Amino acid sequence: MARTNIEGLEIEYELLGPSDAPVIVLTPGGRFAKDSPGLPQLAEALVAGGRRVLLWDRPNCGASDISFDAESESGLHADTLLGLIRALGLGRVTLAGGSAGSRVSLIAASRDPESVSHLALWWVSGGVIGLMTLGMFYCGESAVAASQGGMAAVAAAPAWAEQIARNPANRDVILRQDCDAFIAKMQQWASFYTPTDSTPVPGMTAADFAKLTMPVLLMRNGRSDLAHTRQTSDWVAEMIPGVQLVDAPWPDDEWNRRSAAARAEGRGLFEGWPALAPQLLAFTG
Repeated sequence: MARTNIEGLEIEYELLGPSDAPVIVLTPGGRFAKDSPGLPQLAEALVAGGRRVLLWDRPNCGASDISFDAESESGLHADTLLGLIRALGLGRVTLAGGSAGSRVSLIAASRDPESVSHLALWWVSGGVIGLMTLGMFYCGESAVAASQGGMAAVAAAPAWAEQIARNPANRDVILRQDCDAFIAKMQQWASFYTPTDSTPVPGMTAADFAKLTMPVLLMRNGRSDLAHTRQTSDWVAEMIPGVQLVDAPWPDDEWNRRSAAARAEGRGLFEGWPALAPQLLAFTG
């Protein structure tokens, strides 16, 4: 494991594979850490296929620093990712991610297309129910905790338990926040996920999608998936010139099955992701 400072934030990361190999950056969803089940296994398969892989903890995830200093959390992640790529001297890279990781990868690629050689996306979040759920999941729970018990209640909330356990200084970051300003920030961050008729992905405009002229591989979302709707992946495919829209290497109900197993058995949401390796290797080869 290694850490580096990106714009004042300590970011934890891991580089796997030979230093002269093409680089793939893997970004997971939710606020999950880089060692969530499925991520390391996918990374190992890509390294075995001749790639170098960057695993990283986004701000507010894993052992990296917590920060609320941004217009949106996804924008914070995208800017931090671009800063990390530059700081590590990785040159042009493949950005690959699912769920929140696909959104971060899209935003990062649109903000600095010259740094991205390929873009691979799956489980692209979208749909009215899916996006409204994200606003509550990422922002609503913390805002309610702050309104009822101040910042001490936020620091004690399950949403931040792992981040504090892995990086105890994160508790102080939370406690230093002004409660009213924090609630206002959560309102702002939640509004980022407001569904619109102009774009399938929060943080991306039609002009942003038009910048994605690098090769793009997009996995179709499952028809049964309300967090990542089929309409969303179809809409994204319409927005990106030259996109390769393909079927994912798992059953249509992959998200529903993984979600149920996570709730009932504590299993990882990304355990099926190693199955992506053959497609990612072929795409980036």
